[in-house]
Amino acid sequence: MQISARNLLKGKIKSIKDGAVMTEVVVEIAGGAEVVAVITKGSADSMQLGVGKAVYAVIKATEVMIMSD
Repeated sequence: MQISARNLLKGKIKSIKDGAVMTEVVVEIAGGAEVVAVITKGSADSMQLGVGKAVYAVIKATEVMIMSD
């Protein structure tokens, strides 16, 4: 599979919270950082997501901000 997004963060699913329509998926990436995604419940079900499953968090954005102190 190929994808045009440049920002792929490999990790494992840490937790899943199902709602009526949407599902919150917390992915733990290298160093213990977490990325949280909210996807449709249908997508989560069809992907057979579960805690511990290896996944990629894919970030596709036309704008990314950088901040410094």
